[in-house]
Amino acid sequence: MPVHPLTSLSSTVLALRRAGCVFAEDEARLLHEAAASAGELSSLVERRAAGLPLEHVLGWADFHGRRFAVDTGVFVPRRRTEFLVARAAALAPRRAVVVDLCCGSGALGVALAAAADTAELHACDVEPAAVRCARRNVGDLGHVYEGDLFAPLPATLRGRVDVLLANVPYVPTDDVELLPAEARVHEPRVALDGGGDGLDVMRRVAAEAPQWLAPGGSLLVEASERQRDTAVEVLHAAGLSPRVLVSEELYATVLVGTIQVAAVAAVAEATVPAAEQPGNSPGPDPAAAPNPPAQD
Repeated sequence: MPVHPLTSLSSTVLALRRAGCVFAEDEARLLHEAAASAGELSSLVERRAAGLPLEHVLGWADFHGRRFAVDTGVFVPRRRTEFLVARAAALAPRRAVVVDLCCGSGALGVALAAAADTAELHACDVEPAAVRCARRNVGDLGHVYEGDLFAPLPATLRGRVDVLLANVPYVPTDDVELLPAEARVHEPRVALDGGGDGLDVMRRVAAEAPQWLAPGGSLLVEASERQRDTAVEVLHAAGLSPRVLVSEELYATVLVGTIQVAAVAAVAEATVPAAEQPGNSPGPDPAAAPNPPAQD
């Protein structure tokens, strides 16, 4: 119900329709509820009609049954990604250690923490605006770091991560210009552009994931239907056991790459210096012998 009797809901709907908003009625109701005055309502409608994403106008996004703060310039969590969170919750063990890479607003990690028995939540993003927003949403539930993929994570997480969420960009570079203006203009390109075939960032994440996953831990990523076969190859090449999960209702494709115990052992062995591996007792090191006395 509109809160401003002098500015009718129908006139707001008309303004949004003229601007090309497909869900004008629903959006009009949300804008009326959000505005504290007729002047503020006018400002909100003007920003939305100019093409700003509704979530940026409102300052929040509805995701997995919760409202998350979404600041201007921060990637808006998509409804289809709720399928990724649901699958992650089904896989998460008790007292799970969760990492949310490319976290954006932090919505995925927080939603998973609410849906599963999570002991630790760590999230990170390369975009400073996203990190600020995620810290507001995550609050006391976990830690948020700024940096590229795994780089800012504490080394103590290596080999301990039960669920690794990676909502990586997967739009091929040549297709970014075909995206709706709401995404193309108002969301950071780094959150959209996945490189030549759209899977460049996924390859980087998959290659390093085995060093961070606990035995039986899983990496979950989203991709398009046409990318699924290549994405399966990416996970397999990284030493992960891949599965493809599809939601026709949400038009979502999720790939799960699970690390097996043997693979974890191999990764651990590869990271131990050769001299410390069983059967490699080092002999005397000639280079460590005392230097002969200098001759006058």
